[in-house]
Amino acid sequence: MKVRSWLSTCSSTTCIATSGGGPTTPSAKPLHSDTSSDIQSLSSTSSQDTSSSSLQSNLSLLTLPSVPSLQKFSPENLNLSISTHFLTTLKHRRPVHINFMAVNDNLLYAASGNEINVFEIINNSLIDTFSGDNISSGAVKSVAFCDGKIFTAHQDCKIRVWKLTIHKKHKLITSLPTLEDRFRKFILPQNYVKVRRHKKKLWIEHHDAVSGLAVYKNSVSSISWDKSLKIWRGSDFRCAESITAHDDSINAVIVSNDGIIYTGSADKRIKVWGTTLVQEKKEKKIHLIATLEKHKSAVNALALNSARNILFSGACDRSILVWEREDSANYMVVSGALRGHSRAILCLIGVDDFLFSGSADQTVRIWQRRIDGLYTCLAVLDGHQKPVRSLAAVEGGDSGGGVKVFSGSFDGEIKVWQVEVSGVISPLS
Repeated sequence: MKVRSWLSTCSSTTCIATSGGGPTTPSAKPLHSDTSSDIQSLSSTSSQDTSSSSLQSNLSLLTLPSVPSLQKFSPENLNLSISTHFLTTLKHRRPVHINFMAVNDNLLYAASGNEINVFEIINNSLIDTFSGDNISSGAVKSVAFCDGKIFTAHQDCKIRVWKLTIHKKHKLITSLPTLEDRFRKFILPQNYVKVRRHKKKLWIEHHDAVSGLAVYKNSVSSISWDKSLKIWRGSDFRCAESITAHDDSINAVIVSNDGIIYTGSADKRIKVWGTTLVQEKKEKKIHLIATLEKHKSAVNALALNSARNILFSGACDRSILVWEREDSANYMVVSGALRGHSRAILCLIGVDDFLFSGSADQTVRIWQRRIDGLYTCLAVLDGHQKPVRSLAAVEGGDSGGGVKVFSGSFDGEIKVWQVEVSGVISPLS
């Protein structure tokens, strides 16, 4: 298992690496831009993990956003020590596509096919495997945690709610929308929406795969390939609101510390949503704050650095765009792009001033924000045999410092890495 340091091979605009060995062991691979193989690779490996419209957006892989690069590099000015180690590969019952991973209370939840595998982070041991109430629940697309409960999003248009027992097993509580919520709504005709010709559904129901979940305080936001954004109350599991948020499948959602919701879609747009309290109903209503348009293809992933009011977005156009909030304003503007991946960006996760990105090029890149606002690609984690679909991270790790990173891939493997960086990246002189 090789970890490539990027300190000796990365320039301000391009990153190129070569390898001379055979395919018998994971190693550094040449980075290239073969559009036809990109599309074929994504289409063949992720038919149940990405929307069809997202896959079609790969046709624009050669078109990069017209945004200046934020990636700068000056080796002589780097005053830091970087240590990256591959620790282990987590074993689970059925090694199929890893769709999503999340960390909660020293446990790693990894969605694999229609199952969720739960590992103890301290010793990397598998402690439980649970799944939907029937085999038809389809792939698990996302996992979130609210008010001591576990919410899972599924291909069958449902959200399932679980609790962790004292024996560290997971028990199904209910599915959303609940039967009680359906019963309240089914009588009145105005509670139905047309989903396609000759078919209607209750507005509280998703009518396509639930592709993501995000939590703010005691509410859960859900997104779907049906283009909708719904808000669920954690207290009684009722759907409080539903809106058609995009013109195509929604692939990513994240919520800031102040409750601002960001959604990314196959329509190439990121939308920013706020909530307004309606006094007569004593309920909050969603309203659109801004639409961010710079990507040239489907937006697949979002991450936030809440401390610095920075949003990161990754798309099929191979670029990670960096958005920063304007002074004295409530909206974001693009400040630049991070480039280096040779294929679609599929997942992002931020830890302090570090950003980890996973791609269809089968690698994970580690980025760090410099004190002057520019970014450096510190290293490339290389070892997966198929696209990296999900990332999770915890601070500390086995050594008590740095960051412990989990990467999940369509190859069915979860790899564990320890990353430590000491020193400060100085600005260019």
